Amino acid sequence: MRKKLPKLTLNTFCIIVYLFLLAPIVVVLFSSLTKTEYITFPPKGLTLRWYTELINHPEFMQSFILSIVVALGTAIFSTVIGTLASLAIVRNQFKGKEAIVQLVGSPLLIPSVVFGVALLQYYSWIGLAASPLALIIGHIILTVPFVLRLVVASLVDFDRSIERAAMNLGASSWKVFFHITLPMIKSGVIAGCIFAFITSFDDLTVALFIVSTDVVTLPVRIYTYMQYQYDPIITSISSIMIILTIILMIVIEKVLGVGKVFASKN
Repeated sequence: MRKKLPKLTLNTFCIIVYLFLLAPIVVVLFSSLTKTEYITFPPKGLTLRWYTELINHPEFMQSFILSIVVALGTAIFSTVIGTLASLAIVRNQFKGKEAIVQLVGSPLLIPSVVFGVALLQYYSWIGLAASPLALIIGHIILTVPFVLRLVVASLVDFDRSIERAAMNLGASSWKVFFHITLPMIKSGVIAGCIFAFITSFDDLTVALFIVSTDVVTLPVRIYTYMQYQYDPIITSISSIMIILTIILMIVIEKVLGVGKVFASKN
């Protein structure tokens, strides 16, 4: 009985922590179903009205499409850059290697507000106006470290004898990469791509400094809308973002496993 007590206490504590972390998500999801004209929890009645109301707000749909386009562009370019950088870092020894690794990972250490201000000043200096391209470039800098870490984890125990055997049989470097290397590290590449997409799609702080009246991402649109109105449309669009993020996290779990994503091998 005494041996079971610590385990029971630990399990109870973990359940309480999980409930605490999930509570805000549950509140948002259920608040989007209320029949009232204002956000309330628990919801007073259940309705999908506020989801259908989004049809009457084309600005939300425009921002949603823009966020998807920017997130897809960010995910594709970050995956390519992060994968190639991972191969160079893991398989080569050169001067300044550690410095480059730290430099690539530095955006994770800089506060988002500081990074957003710096990006705004830099864009103003080079004359790059607010545009989807400007957003994608900024998000690439933020997301490459995620891809780099995940692909490096996939390359640590990679057996290069398979590549050498293929090259000895006459396969070119490109064939070896696309037919052997990439399929063997695809779990890390896919996970990094999804993480880059989620980070870009949910970003508010950096996008807030780059957007204009014509280029507004969905998180920024929600933020500005809440300054003047507070109806359940906000919770309905937020619920859609939550569900999309959950789906992508499930994909990561099925492809790679969350434990492996955050594990580091020395």
